[in-house]
Amino acid sequence: MVAFALAVFLLIITPGPGVLSLAGVGAAFGWRQGTSYLCGLFIGNNLVCFAVVSGLATVMLANPVIRTALLITSATYLGYLALKIAFAGAKIAFVETSKPGVVTGIALQLINPKAYAVNTTLFSGFAFYPDSFLLETSIKLFIANAIWILLHFLWLYFGVKIHKLELADTVQRRINVVMALSLLCVVALSVWSTLR
Repeated sequence: MVAFALAVFLLIITPGPGVLSLAGVGAAFGWRQGTSYLCGLFIGNNLVCFAVVSGLATVMLANPVIRTALLITSATYLGYLALKIAFAGAKIAFVETSKPGVVTGIALQLINPKAYAVNTTLFSGFAFYPDSFLLETSIKLFIANAIWILLHFLWLYFGVKIHKLELADTVQRRINVVMALSLLCVVALSVWSTLR
């Protein structure tokens, strides 16, 4: 269980679309809107967990047409988000238009390649109760969600704090570029892993 918890921590704390966008929402809109968006990410992540654990994701992704369509959709959307972040100028922000909320968070997780990769890794490995699928899955869900919530609130906190720091314009531009490049790396890794 300790190895599983450590894997959850390391897989979730690394930058991906969910945490990067959550930090951006916190920086642009503050705690209240960030918490709403976080709730959507949480619901979406658990829907992805269900899809992975039930085998639905495997069945869907086994179809090359569906897999390619999801890859194109997620790569396009995440690329769009990266461009929005990169060209946000001297203001750290996720998007300049509407305030992202629960529905936006759910939608992002459902097309987030990292969410599927992380949950597949976590729920297909680390067997500590091989004789009881239900018990093992329940414990994994509890541990993963506890760590997920803690780390995502930490990313939201960083976003809100960045906003309050009133950083110089050049520093904010650099943060935007780093966040955008990180997101593009996730897209590139997703495309590469799907095509190989």
